[in-house]
Amino acid sequence: MEFEPVIGLEVHVQPKTNTKMFCRCDADYAGSAPNSHVCPGCLAMPGTLPVLNKRAMEIGMMTSLALNCSVGGLNTFERKSYHYPDTLKGYQVTQLFHPVGVKGWMRILVDGMEKVININRVHMEEDVSKLIHKMDQDGQSCSVMDNNRSGMPLMEIVSEPEIRSAEEARQYLMKLRSILRYIEASNADMEKGSFRCDANVSLRPIGSSTFYPKVEVKNMNSFRAVARAIDFEIGRQREIYLRGGRVTQETRGWDEEKGITIAQRSKENANDYRYFPEPDLPPFVITAAWVDKVAAQLPELPDAKKERFVRQYGLDSFTAEHITSSKESATYFEEVVAILCERISAFEAGKIASNWILGEVWRILNENGVEIEYFAYQVSPTNLASLIELVSNGVVNLNTAKLVLSEMYARGLPGLDIIQKQGLEQINDESTVLAVVKQIVMANPKAVDDYRQGKEQSIKFLVGQIMKETKGRVNPQKALEILKSVL
Repeated sequence: MEFEPVIGLEVHVQPKTNTKMFCRCDADYAGSAPNSHVCPGCLAMPGTLPVLNKRAMEIGMMTSLALNCSVGGLNTFERKSYHYPDTLKGYQVTQLFHPVGVKGWMRILVDGMEKVININRVHMEEDVSKLIHKMDQDGQSCSVMDNNRSGMPLMEIVSEPEIRSAEEARQYLMKLRSILRYIEASNADMEKGSFRCDANVSLRPIGSSTFYPKVEVKNMNSFRAVARAIDFEIGRQREIYLRGGRVTQETRGWDEEKGITIAQRSKENANDYRYFPEPDLPPFVITAAWVDKVAAQLPELPDAKKERFVRQYGLDSFTAEHITSSKESATYFEEVVAILCERISAFEAGKIASNWILGEVWRILNENGVEIEYFAYQVSPTNLASLIELVSNGVVNLNTAKLVLSEMYARGLPGLDIIQKQGLEQINDESTVLAVVKQIVMANPKAVDDYRQGKEQSIKFLVGQIMKETKGRVNPQKALEILKSVL
């Protein structure tokens, strides 16, 4: 029997706000001492009352609009009862019946094909405290609690169960993070906990429309971990079904070191949470005027920017998708193009700039594990455009320019400074190139004979020797032309 995965993602996002969701505690607690950003409200002291954070709601509205959700009308908060040590009240204040955004969608690109994933809802809620498991002074295991996170605003973005592979899930999360960063709703950093994902995974026979028992997978702190966890869970459930067993609906944790999921607890159903209206937060209405005001704050979103880059700079869809994958890379690209457009067309500038950014710039980012913001600090758009123009003007050849770019990143210097200090200017004098060519021909008689006998590969070896002798300063095409004339 063949199965298809049915995957839905629940993403918890920490919005950029100054204060917590229902109290005035400072939300910037990173690096602070445990339990130093707390008050009677977020410590759930008796008699305290919540006051809704308006900015958090507006970020929820902005996110919903960016995800093509329906926004407006009645909004309510409910109490979701569950009893874990990190939930001080014994319940969580969240939105169930009337959330901030519903029925949205997002387009992703997988293996060159576009797919639309529908969004069930975007709702607002409060975060819980942080449990830290450790050894005490007697060597016994214990748990301590930091309440700085208690009461922090959270957005939960729930997809429909329309994702069919681990790679689709990874692309969905990357695109969602990109949108959140475009609109500056959140830092959306998985490693720092401001972007957390739970994956609901089940299998069913291909062709079936029935939903089978699902497993919720938690504790994934990177896109790679999400993909690995989903792939493992698909394989685990498939083996159970092929043995004639039944999958238990449960919550499992991802063990990154072992590469497996581990059972944590049985999975609750909605009625187990005993939702009921939050009596201390009255219902309120998001008016059309309020929606319009928030919508006016939205910047150009990734899909719109991608379409404009295709139209304005002649990029193909694949290139435009990658250039616009982050707001910072798109901005860097346009700033480089603007400088190049002073002497060439927008289409030419777009092609050259995108080749450099998706090629050498991304190579440096991957090798050093940095984001483009740091690269831009080291190599400004002006300096990259200047290096590109040095290649066009024949000051350095392309291969040398690639090495120079690495030096520019490492040292934070303009390309021309590095070229002049290291004597890397391209050798354009034909008599000088001819002298080197003759020297290489004389030193490699076997390769010369092989070429004259029809072995075309030999000439590549000879060009390589010329480049080595000149430390890459000769234009390879010019070296090839002069070499052929000599031979």
